[in-house]
Amino acid sequence: MRGMPLVVLSAVGLALTACASPASPSATTGTASLKVLCTVDEAWCIKQVEAFQAETGIPTTFERMSAGDALSLIRGAAGKPEFSVWWGGASDNYEAAKGDGLLEPYQSPNAAGVDTRHKDAEGLWTGIYAGVLAFCSNSDTLRKDGVSAPASWDALLSPKLQGQVSMAHPSTSGTAYTALWTLRTLLGSDDATFAYLNELQANVGAFTKSGSAPVGKVSEGNAAVGVVFAHDCLSAINNGAQELRVSFPTEGTGYEIGATALLKGAPNPDAARRWIDWVLTAKAQEIGAQAGAFQLPLNPDAVVSPLSVQLQDVTLVDYNAAEAGAQRADLTTRFEEQIGAAPTE
Repeated sequence: MRGMPLVVLSAVGLALTACASPASPSATTGTASLKVLCTVDEAWCIKQVEAFQAETGIPTTFERMSAGDALSLIRGAAGKPEFSVWWGGASDNYEAAKGDGLLEPYQSPNAAGVDTRHKDAEGLWTGIYAGVLAFCSNSDTLRKDGVSAPASWDALLSPKLQGQVSMAHPSTSGTAYTALWTLRTLLGSDDATFAYLNELQANVGAFTKSGSAPVGKVSEGNAAVGVVFAHDCLSAINNGAQELRVSFPTEGTGYEIGATALLKGAPNPDAARRWIDWVLTAKAQEIGAQAGAFQLPLNPDAVVSPLSVQLQDVTLVDYNAAEAGAQRADLTTRFEEQIGAAPTE
């Protein structure tokens, strides 16, 4: 792969709304409660749960986890989940759960407007947003090191970036697994992918647990470049981190279709179906931007934030979520054996 011209975005606008606890139960104590397994940013989890509870009167709480940890939890529950519905995180995680028989089909009437490429044909998961993988760079740090913001995957291998690249571990992070499968798609084989990753490892200071954590490291100057979803970097820029820049590898980048699904054996499946119906509406999908989350909503009637990256504006790889999900266990195991163990914190 060879570097090509840099694509840079900058952003100003809404501030991220922060809160540290789930929504309080509503006054409708006679209504069965709903517990959501949430794998988007916590501020978005909070606003989404609060809005659903206000709309339906169903007492609703959530627990926020990274996508990889959420998948591990669902697998460990083996059809007797603590949660009724899973919301957020890349669809290849849902494909992995589907392969293990851990999801219950539900064809929501509100899924009719979702592109067939962005939902499971059997109704086992439905897409709610899209996010594009990108490089998030600290322009001040790069300037000091005499390095340009990366415009290709090869650029991450520069000796000048030794210890200066931050990315998450694919066993715990859906973002990082998207990056791993993107490289697998571009390079054409497992061996070529791990040859690249072995070379990249010298430039990665330490693998983080969360996919969004590299943004903080880059913003603080503890890394020069992070491999993240563009919306996470844009949210930080929007919150005042003006030293950050977003760029995309011009030979192609991966993307996620963030999904939602009813869990098999859900303790409150009726409330879970109401959640799925609701989060597929335009009104519900517009809440993300209100929480400073700039993923692209998939409901065609939703108002799109100007900070959301449109899929047609970047060069995308042919990202096969079903195949990515089917190979997730093998690839993450090989990553742990050859590159490094998954972080615990």
